[in-house]
Amino acid sequence: MIMNYINKIKANISIYASKKTSNILDGSYKSIYKGRSLNFEDLREYTIGDNVKDIDWKASARSGNLLVRQYIAEKKHNIMLVFDSGKKMMADAKLKETKKDVSIIAGGTMAYLANKNGDYVGSIWDGDKDVSFYPFSSGLINLEKILSSFDSNVEKSDKSDINKSLEYISKFTKKRMIIFIMTDLDGMETIDEDIIKRLSIMHDIMIINVNDAYITDEDVYDMENNSYVPKLFFNNEKLYELEKKEREKIYLNCTKKFERYRISTMNLDGTKEITMKIIELLERHKNANIR
Repeated sequence: MIMNYINKIKANISIYASKKTSNILDGSYKSIYKGRSLNFEDLREYTIGDNVKDIDWKASARSGNLLVRQYIAEKKHNIMLVFDSGKKMMADAKLKETKKDVSIIAGGTMAYLANKNGDYVGSIWDGDKDVSFYPFSSGLINLEKILSSFDSNVEKSDKSDINKSLEYISKFTKKRMIIFIMTDLDGMETIDEDIIKRLSIMHDIMIINVNDAYITDEDVYDMENNSYVPKLFFNNEKLYELEKKEREKIYLNCTKKFERYRISTMNLDGTKEITMKIIELLERHKNANIR
């Protein structure tokens, strides 16, 4: 099997990361799993220092005592890639690549690290009529199939609903997971807080926001109207500042929503930023979960 996507990921890591940075990237990935990705075994009374995510609130209410879930360690971890999809992902990202391509390399890089660590990778995205779900499996062939399938089917529906994917894994995937969500600002804003709250009780979640190109950039294609943005908007500083402030406002509101559930986020402009930005995301998530 030709590993087109795997080769792109390897090339991206090698071009933008020195050997030292590559080692940091691997180390940052492995370090976020300390004490996580475990299978439920029993309940016991809460003691100071326990992670609040492990509290079983229903069992605690029934017993009258604060109870936490005890887990036994798994040898491998489960990585779930959640891709936002639809026509909007064919739009330009800030550094003139499509949001689809940036999402593929970002999610693929996380999955590539998981494969090097011997972990399992699964994926899901909202399709034309139903979600496309790939169960957990290992190996680079599995990853290549996931990325190539997403690339081929990303725009089969005009509008996708990322909440369908999140609801699906909430209902039908019982294994403990690390969930990486690749989306854009619109996707972040539309993620249902109730779904994300339920998922965060058992799983670790990180969100990668792929930034759209600005309306004032040159040669920007409007996916909704199927035409290029008029040249009169090019380099309009006033319009740029208005759009920038609105984006920052939306992103801040989204991060506040996610921080309540210890969900870390990052902004991504293009593929050349992925290596360093992923290191930052993993470190931020690890620190957010240190008590």
